[in-house]
Amino acid sequence: MSADEKTINTFATRVRQLILEFGKLKQENAELYEMVDERDAQIKALQEKLSQAEHDYNSLKMAKMMTISDADMEATLKRVAKLIRDVNKCITLLSNQ
Repeated sequence: MSADEKTINTFATRVRQLILEFGKLKQENAELYEMVDERDAQIKALQEKLSQAEHDYNSLKMAKMMTISDADMEATLKRVAKLIRDVNKCITLLSNQ
């Protein structure tokens, strides 16, 4: 075998090794892209879930503000009754003058 043939065989062997390495790297790259796509899908799903949870929270907060409990209603009625009594006292005092 001549030196040129050895060089060509060595070159061919290295090219085959590079082709095999390229195939491995290409497969690894495809797997990594798939992982990134899965993570992107997960992130999107979690963002949608967070958005829905925030919407639900805001709806519940609004409903809580609109709901008047019996204790609040009773306290408000007492306050209004006291104000009416105070106004009536003022009217009586002004009428007597």
